[in-house]
Amino acid sequence: MTDQTVKKVVLAYSGGLDTSIIVPWLRENYGCEVICFCAGLGQDDELDGLEAKAIASGASKLYIEDLTEPFLTDYVFPTMQAGALYERKYLLGTSMARPLIAARQVAIAEQEGADAIAHGCTGKGNDQVRFELTAMALNPHLKVIAPWREWTIGSREEALAYAKAHHVPVSAETKGIYSRDTNIFHMSHEGGILEDPWNEPEEAMYTLTASPQAAPDEPTEIVVGFEQGVPVSFNGETMAPAPLFKKLNEVGAANAIGRIDLVENRLVGMKSHGVYETPGGTILFTAHHELESICLDKDTFRYKEQIALTYADLVYNGKWFAPLREALDAFVQVTQKNVSGEVRMKLYKGNVIITGRKSPHSLYREDLASFGRMDVFDQRDAAGFIRLFGLPMKVTALVAEEEGVENPYKAPGYPKFKRD
Repeated sequence: MTDQTVKKVVLAYSGGLDTSIIVPWLRENYGCEVICFCAGLGQDDELDGLEAKAIASGASKLYIEDLTEPFLTDYVFPTMQAGALYERKYLLGTSMARPLIAARQVAIAEQEGADAIAHGCTGKGNDQVRFELTAMALNPHLKVIAPWREWTIGSREEALAYAKAHHVPVSAETKGIYSRDTNIFHMSHEGGILEDPWNEPEEAMYTLTASPQAAPDEPTEIVVGFEQGVPVSFNGETMAPAPLFKKLNEVGAANAIGRIDLVENRLVGMKSHGVYETPGGTILFTAHHELESICLDKDTFRYKEQIALTYADLVYNGKWFAPLREALDAFVQVTQKNVSGEVRMKLYKGNVIITGRKSPHSLYREDLASFGRMDVFDQRDAAGFIRLFGLPMKVTALVAEEEGVENPYKAPGYPKFKRD
């Protein structure tokens, strides 16, 4: 299998069993130097001891870079501003992270003069597409190596045996029954009992959020401030993105916010059952939407809802660096110019309850919306408006009458009214 054209490869490395055994496998099958790269996205506790582990596995060096801030500012916030939700539920926590990791991986490959990049994604998942489309967009000359699509290792037991034979320092206890992905934005869970979508997730599976039953019996009230669609403050205190998000995660998790149970349609054609914990993200997405409700005009608000679906699909499908995503983002950024203000909400046993919203750019006018007497709105104008608005319906009914066609809306039983 040795490919003599590959001299040096940069591996997206997590330190888990799969990526650990990929290091000697690449050296054995491609005869190449292996450089590992691990991105820090807020999962700091998982990065301890990784350098020694990577070197012991056969890597020549390990890059560890903290990308938490750019992850939030360049990926999470734009996706939130777009209002992107995949299949009405998934906030795209893993989908957003992969293009950032892959982009930095490509940059390191160019810096190191590498011929290829490699990843530990399986042939069944979405992440392989996200890594490889990013590489294709940013450097189409790099070879991509996906060991899971090449090797004969087919089980965890075989992987552990391979690790032992190649003196790779892994522990059989380091991986539980669930497959998880974590970053500052969320935690995902797949596998185990979740493979049967009829099974209720066990409480012990959750690692971030309290259960609704264990959450406080009194609501927690918070206020989040935004400037041009970007969160900037918590309870009146201006904060940088990472500390602000950590604070939202903390208060959200304590109140059982952000648990999502979803059967989703993977890009590769199959359905999968997963559970996500996104406490801070759920709060932000909800608050941002509410602020937009008073800052955007009706046409813009409605059109944003349409492009949000496309934006979500692009992110989920690994097309972060596609021209359409960039074009949609340009539109979204224009819509955010006046999305500044504060949103007040109560967090209570899994619920985000909006209790107030205000903005210096609010389009809500009390003098227009009030049912009381006002000078800026003449209610007599509504009569002409209704006549024009309903004109097509009236003409349709008149033409049908002239042609002797029975009006279907007057047919017996439609609608079925109850008679006294």
